[in-house]
Amino acid sequence: MLQYTESGETITFTVRVVPRASRSCVAGCAEGALRVRIAAPPVDGAANEELMRFLARALGVPARAVEIIGGHTSKNKRVRLYGIIPAQLESLAAEK
Repeated sequence: MLQYTESGETITFTVRVVPRASRSCVAGCAEGALRVRIAAPPVDGAANEELMRFLARALGVPARAVEIIGGHTSKNKRVRLYGIIPAQLESLAAEK
């Protein structure tokens, strides 16, 4: 089950990134974190940029509504989303 915190109009949660996948997709949840396969290498921030683009597309929000707030060089990242409701995030986490 995905663990997140809600504060005002933002939701913060952990993402476990698997870089260099054949395509970007949600791979379920593991240990309270959303697991996302990213079709970009972890070089020069390419995986972070692809993660933000993927989450924005998948949730139907503008790219500026997705922010990585921690773990920029780690596979485990803290992500903050603006302007979505928890049901949208839970629906994304249920995809697999």
